[in-house]
Amino acid sequence: MGERGTTQQRIRWRRGTVTALGRAWRDAQELTAEVDGDGEVRALAHPSLVGVPEVGDTVLLNTTAWAQRLGTGGYALVVAVPDRLPPDPTGPGHLVKARYTPLQVSVQGVDEQDTEHHRTIADAEDLAGMPVVVADLHSALPAALIGVLATDPDLRVAYVMTDGGALVAGFSRTLSSLASSLAGVVTVGQAFGGDLEAVTLHTGLLAAKHVLGADVAIVSQGPGNLGTGTPWGFSGVAAGEACNAVTVLGGEPVGALRISDADLRPRHRGVSHHSLTAFGRVALGGVTLIAPRGLGSELGSQVEEDLAGQPERNRVVWMDVDGLEEALGLSPVPLSTMGRSFPEERAYFLAAAAAGRYAALQVPLPDDVG
Repeated sequence: MGERGTTQQRIRWRRGTVTALGRAWRDAQELTAEVDGDGEVRALAHPSLVGVPEVGDTVLLNTTAWAQRLGTGGYALVVAVPDRLPPDPTGPGHLVKARYTPLQVSVQGVDEQDTEHHRTIADAEDLAGMPVVVADLHSALPAALIGVLATDPDLRVAYVMTDGGALVAGFSRTLSSLASSLAGVVTVGQAFGGDLEAVTLHTGLLAAKHVLGADVAIVSQGPGNLGTGTPWGFSGVAAGEACNAVTVLGGEPVGALRISDADLRPRHRGVSHHSLTAFGRVALGGVTLIAPRGLGSELGSQVEEDLAGQPERNRVVWMDVDGLEEALGLSPVPLSTMGRSFPEERAYFLAAAAAGRYAALQVPLPDDVG
């Protein structure tokens, strides 16, 4: 930290004028703004934070990621509509998320003292064997959900979103489209905007089980993934910590492997080093890793070889995928990861769906609970 006046600036600020509105979903509004020196800029506003921009409004924009043309952060973000500020919040809640940033927000936590669910969370001791599919990328969510519901459409599935990627659940068009198929969304840590808010992943998992009544939970970071090409420098490493939380709470962690024969980067071909690191080195309580059958001889052999070095605590299960490919082809949301679609990344989405199928088959029967 330098002396006054020498602090390094970290945000690229711009003023713009809204010229057009685009798509809107959940808690997001796309728009186009005209910015001096930059021309037309594609931007995104979260109405719960800044209000609803209209054509002709002046908007204050954070264009830092937009200027870098980042794939997962490539919007300019509306920070304020300064000439038409939204009304003050009136809702309940004392949890502050995105704490001590300029856009910190107050939400009502499922685990805070003044909520109807506080006693439920305080008394909840475990997950009663609930299977939890853990993935490092948000793009695995719809495929894992399809795998569960294609196996047993009567199961209730909750999504627990961690804060490794997007913090605002409303940023995800996938979540908006899957709302009718989910028992609910729980945002944990610094992430916010779910149907329920929780302080930690642990209370978020307990809320999924005991408040939302989920039979299966799916855990991943929000949209976006930060990676540096180093062994430990990627946000998906938290998938291993998620498995530890599931184990501590008496659930069954199920690893959705990141598998690819389309990614040109060697570290992500076969089983990605992200999966091998998070599940093999961070998940100390063990995790069941699900490999899908039907990958083809070359990729299948590569996956088998990659998983051969897993520690004894991790069990590898090869899962039949009959009907899953057809179910993925009928997905209600576009399946895309790293800019590649389902046909291009067939193995990736098939692996996530296979993990969902395995989880569905592990749901304890009522007589088994306890």
